[in-house]
Amino acid sequence: MSKPFSPKVVTGNALLEGDVVYLTSEDTWTRQLRDAELLETPDRAEQRLLDAEMRPLEVVGVYLADASRSGGGPTPTHFRETFRATGPSNYHHGKQEAFDHV
Repeated sequence: MSKPFSPKVVTGNALLEGDVVYLTSEDTWTRQLRDAELLETPDRAEQRLLDAEMRPLEVVGVYLADASRSGGGPTPTHFRETFRATGPSNYHHGKQEAFDHV
């Protein structure tokens, strides 16, 4: 018996900057997970992944990442994706620059 489908987002890395990016429903790339398109059917997820793979001059390493629906947009369901969404591990750099608890 196969595992039930869970919602996904298309993610990868921007070719020039290396930043983590997510595919939006407008077919653009965003650095904010909350703006990503949440894909809730296997067919739609596979089609959007194929769309992203056809853009090698923009992104590299695209794949489907598990996510869940929340009031603020998609949220990661796996530690790896939480880590990628928050940026580099050294503070005062990139996405983590805005954190004031450091």
